[in-house]
Amino acid sequence: MTLSRREFAKRSAVTGAGVALAGSVGVLAGAPGALAAVPGSRVGYGPLRPDPRGMLALPDGFSYRVVTRSGVTRLVSGEPTPSNHDGTAAFAGPRGTTLLVNNHELGGPRSRWPHPVPLAPGLAYDPAASGGCTVVEVAHDGHVTEWVGIAGTSTNCAGGATPWGTWLTCEETEDRAGQNGMTKDHGYVFEVDPHDTRANRAPKPVKALGRYAHEAVVVDPGRGHLYLTEDASGPNGLWYRWTPPAGFRHGRGRLRTLADDAGVLQAFRCTDSRGRFVDDLSRATRPGTVYGVDWVTVPDRDARRVPVRKQFTDGRVTRARKLEGMWWGDGGAYVVSSYARTESPVQHDGQVWFYEPRRRTLTLKVLLGVNPHPEREGAFDGPDNITVSPHGGLVIAEDGQGLQHLFGALGDGRTYPIARNELNDSEFTGVTFSPDGRTLYANIQEPGIMLAITGPWRHQGR
Repeated sequence: MTLSRREFAKRSAVTGAGVALAGSVGVLAGAPGALAAVPGSRVGYGPLRPDPRGMLALPDGFSYRVVTRSGVTRLVSGEPTPSNHDGTAAFAGPRGTTLLVNNHELGGPRSRWPHPVPLAPGLAYDPAASGGCTVVEVAHDGHVTEWVGIAGTSTNCAGGATPWGTWLTCEETEDRAGQNGMTKDHGYVFEVDPHDTRANRAPKPVKALGRYAHEAVVVDPGRGHLYLTEDASGPNGLWYRWTPPAGFRHGRGRLRTLADDAGVLQAFRCTDSRGRFVDDLSRATRPGTVYGVDWVTVPDRDARRVPVRKQFTDGRVTRARKLEGMWWGDGGAYVVSSYARTESPVQHDGQVWFYEPRRRTLTLKVLLGVNPHPEREGAFDGPDNITVSPHGGLVIAEDGQGLQHLFGALGDGRTYPIARNELNDSEFTGVTFSPDGRTLYANIQEPGIMLAITGPWRHQGR
C-alpha cells in the first residue's frame, strides 16, 4: 500500500517532533575539535588517554582486556582463533556466562588465509570457503572458551541477533559455485545457535531472504518482519524487508525450515514530503529529514541470472552506498549508510537512519559531513557496526579513513569518543554490550582481536 501525501505529512510531523541524534551532529562530527564537551555538561567520559601497550586509547577509569586474538588464542579443538573478526552479538549463557557469536569476514579459497575458520565436522556448508562464526564463552572469572559455530561460509560480515536467542550471520558476497574456488553458491544468511551446537549441524542457507551481498539483519519482534542491508555498488545497494508467510511463527531453527521462495522479499522506495521519489539516500543533507517508505517486490530473490539490485530499473527503488550495520531498538531499526563518494549523488561521511515501521517513515538521525582531515583527532567518519547503548544513545564502530574510533552519539546532537585504535589502522567491528550492560565488546578486525571494555559507564541521555 502506497502512502498518500496527506498520510505522509501527518506521520512526518509526528516522527520529526522528537528527532533524536539531529541538531548539530553533522557539524560536530565533521569539524576538528568537535570532541570537546559543552561547558558544564557530563557528556561522554572525557579525553582518550594513550595506551602504554599501544592497543586501545580509553578515557580515565576505563580498561580493556583481550578476549580472543587470531593466531594466538586457541579453540577447544586446538586450532588457532580465526582472523578478521567482524559482526558480533552477546547472549546470556549458562551459569552466568556470556556467549558471543563472532563473524569472521574471510572470502575466497581457504589457501588465501593463514587462519580460516576450521572445518569442524558437521558444521561446514562449503568446504572450499574460508569464513564462518565462532562462539566465545566468557565466564565470571574471565576464563574464555571458543568453538566453531558454523564453517564453510564466505565473507561473514555483519548479521544480527534474533529475539529467540540466535544469531543470523550474513555473507557479503555474490560468488556462485565455480567462482573464487567455491563449490556452492554463496550470498546467503545462515542461523547460528550459540546455545546448542547440535542445532548448527548440516548448515542450510535461508534462501527465502535472498542471495546478494548481505551486510546486517534485524528482526521486528512484533510484526515478524526481517530487515536486511546490502553493501554493494555499481549500482548502489538496497535495503530489504522480508515478510513471513501467513501462519509462520518465528523460533529457534524455524527459518531453516522455510521453502526457498517463502514469504515476500521487497526493496525499499522512498518519497519526500511532497510525494517525490528519492533515488538515493545521500540526497538527504539535513538531520531530521523524513522520508515515507514503500516496498517493491524482488522479481528473482536468488539472483539466478541478474544480481538482485540490478533487477530494478531507475525510478523503481531507492539506493544507498555502503548500507552497513543495523540494530533494533526504540520500536524500530537504526540503519547505517557508511559513506558516499562519486558513485552517489551527494557525498557524505556517514548517515544513521531510523525506520519506524508503525508509521513507515525513515528519519535521518546522524549526518557526518565529509571529514577533510581523517588522520587528525577530533572528527569521525565512516560509521559501520552500531548498537543501542543501555546507557543511552548509540555506540558506533568507525570504519573510515585515518584514525579509527568507537564513539557515542546522543539525542541532542552531541558525540563523544569511547576508544581509539592505537595498534594499526584497521576498522572497529562487532560493537555490542554484555547482557548486564557492564562490558562493551568490540573487535579490531585485522588481524582479529576481540576486546572487552569496562569502566564507569553512566547514563548519557536519550
